[in-house]
Amino acid sequence: MTESPIVPVILCGGSGTRLWPRSRATCPKPFLPLVGDSTLFEATVARCADAEGFAPPLVVTGAAHLAHVEAQLGESPGAQVIVEPSARNTAAAIALAALRLPPDAVMLVCPSDHHIADPAAFRIAARAAAALAREGWLVSFGIEATAPETGFGYLQRGEAIGELGFRTARFVEKPDLERARGFIADGGYAWNGGIFAFRAGTFLEELAAHRPAIAAQARAAVAGGHQDGARFHPDAAVFAAIDSESVDYAVMENTARAALVPADMGWSDIGNWDALHAARERDEAGNSARGRAELVDCRNVLVETDGPRVSAIGLEDVVIVVDGDEVLVTTRAGAQLVGKLTGASSQ
Repeated sequence: MTESPIVPVILCGGSGTRLWPRSRATCPKPFLPLVGDSTLFEATVARCADAEGFAPPLVVTGAAHLAHVEAQLGESPGAQVIVEPSARNTAAAIALAALRLPPDAVMLVCPSDHHIADPAAFRIAARAAAALAREGWLVSFGIEATAPETGFGYLQRGEAIGELGFRTARFVEKPDLERARGFIADGGYAWNGGIFAFRAGTFLEELAAHRPAIAAQARAAVAGGHQDGARFHPDAAVFAAIDSESVDYAVMENTARAALVPADMGWSDIGNWDALHAARERDEAGNSARGRAELVDCRNVLVETDGPRVSAIGLEDVVIVVDGDEVLVTTRAGAQLVGKLTGASSQ
């Protein structure tokens, strides 16, 4: 019997305020060419475009991003788009997708705004995760933890499940630095990259068991929705009443069927300007510049400008971004606070 293909479910949401001023509510980071020439969304679609193993993508996005999604999907025969009438977090978004698929379909849930440097390694992990999903597991990608990051959740590896992966012993929220260092020293922890695989029916069973209200309301929103070509619009009023909760809190941390597959694939969530700097090619001094820029005696400096020439001398660990009439200057350490700026939250 031929195995059913893996259905990429690509989640497009958020405003990307931590990459302000380049990323704004009108065009957030998934739709920007931040690493290489393709946008992060286009790269996500391309990673899952192997006709031998993947079905056409199912994209879940809000109405504000619909034009970007459809423009950047390009030639993707069979692609579908679910248009969320409001933002209700990942548990509800994934439920919408699951309800639009056959129960035995294997869903590969991917954020649209991550960078993966090694797509081949991603596809190997995806096939391992899909094999576990077909056995009834709800699978997370356990990203190899290369540093004691405090901005990520962690997964603790449990007992092996054959040669494909491991049980997830526990989910750990973002730790402080001391705990994060302990996780790295232990070696049995991985970053939680927010990439999942499970059968649609299995996910809906677990959602109904742990968050019955979300499951019932999502089902009602789909039942009351309507098709418009490749777009599907859930019932807006019903969907707006759903509790906003992440899939981790709602399902993954509660199910007895949680598993993980190790993934060493050059992953980054491009969560701020410092993370983007690390993902880009850099010169021998650690500098990365896009646009008209000249750096003299600088180390570990990122410059991004869409027009005005930027000249910098003697700087170290600094980020400079020029976008239209907005200018951002921060240390790399301060990059994680960009989302708190008044300008970032108002555009």
